[in-house]
Amino acid sequence: MAPTGQARDAQTDQLAEQDGVPVTELRAFAEVLERVRGAYVQEVDEKELIQAAIRGMLMELDPHSAYLTPDQFEDLQSSTTGEFGGLGLEVTMEEGFVKVVAPIDDSPASRAGLQAGDLILKIDDTFTKGIGLADAVELMRGEAGTEVTLSVLSEGDEKPRTVTLKRDRIQVESVKSEQLEPGYGYLRISQFQSRTGQDAQRALEKMASDGQLRGLILDLRNNPGGVLGGAVEVADLFLNSGLIVYTQGRDPQSRNDYNATPGDLLGGLPLVVLVNGGSASASEIVAGALQDQGRAVVVGTRTFGKGSVQTVLPISGDAALKLTTARYYTPDGRSIQADGIHPDIPVEVASVELLQENRPRESDLPHHLLNQRDEEARAGDREAPLASRDYPLSQALSILKGINLAERRRAGDDTEQR
Repeated sequence: MAPTGQARDAQTDQLAEQDGVPVTELRAFAEVLERVRGAYVQEVDEKELIQAAIRGMLMELDPHSAYLTPDQFEDLQSSTTGEFGGLGLEVTMEEGFVKVVAPIDDSPASRAGLQAGDLILKIDDTFTKGIGLADAVELMRGEAGTEVTLSVLSEGDEKPRTVTLKRDRIQVESVKSEQLEPGYGYLRISQFQSRTGQDAQRALEKMASDGQLRGLILDLRNNPGGVLGGAVEVADLFLNSGLIVYTQGRDPQSRNDYNATPGDLLGGLPLVVLVNGGSASASEIVAGALQDQGRAVVVGTRTFGKGSVQTVLPISGDAALKLTTARYYTPDGRSIQADGIHPDIPVEVASVELLQENRPRESDLPHHLLNQRDEEARAGDREAPLASRDYPLSQALSILKGINLAERRRAGDDTEQR
């Protein structure tokens, strides 16, 4: 005798449960969907309900997994190439609120004084509590020239402040370089994009060709991360061999190693990496690799601690899932997740007021003889000292000089012993 319909359902449910499909829960979801569609106070779009359910499911996983609509997917692709419309903020979720990871250099957000750690409680008329990261980002992005009002709560403040920003076309120049002093280079990376490794290489080669380079500061402060390949390429510029980073997913066989190739562009010259609480993800990979390999001294404050890998998985309808699929580990096997990179030499952010010594000098005497470098010195005096403009950077430069001096003296001692 053939089984009844009820018996067939029971057999199907049993087979599905054996395959790990939670049939009871799926039926409950379908029933809830039907009840909402039929009994909610106003008519609702069934497609929007299903998308909301998908967003809620991903939000429950972690702060970085998300459902991306076709427009959001396109925005994500634009941001990795370095140009998009918006405020210039890298954000995450914390306790249901939007939290600033870092403002992008020379963006409306950085010019308005938004800082890593600020909580965005409201975007225009929309409270951010529980709306989801992708939706919050979409609210902040828009046409250049349009305005958006944020309610921002900073650490230590008792109540939020209102900030009105004008959206701009964010064109991120991820690499900037200069010489802080003769022989001491400065390389600033604000975000890791697909071309960052090439841009950083060109900047280093130019600095090396301009004169005798004695050392370099790599500034990764408020760098929210970006493309993994860009981070690996930048770390590789300073290494000759060894592991840069590895990722490990749920499957023990899913480990992926990223190794350095021969060719340290600095030839072993002293290197200081400057980080802070806004240094996240890809910037933590670079700092951790150079720290574990003993190639650089890391200076600043503990980094953000985003050590998870998000994979973008296109799905039907030109949408996509941004899904956390693995964790990052430094060469020594340290997980970056929720811990970050701890600096070798902690340097806190400080406001420095330089005091003038009141003792008279030869240059204060009337009719004193001029030094040949007087004009240069006077020109330099007109610019505020580095310590008052950027205290952590001035400390990093002092550390770099100290390393360089110690290595030169050690080399001199070795020569004398020969």
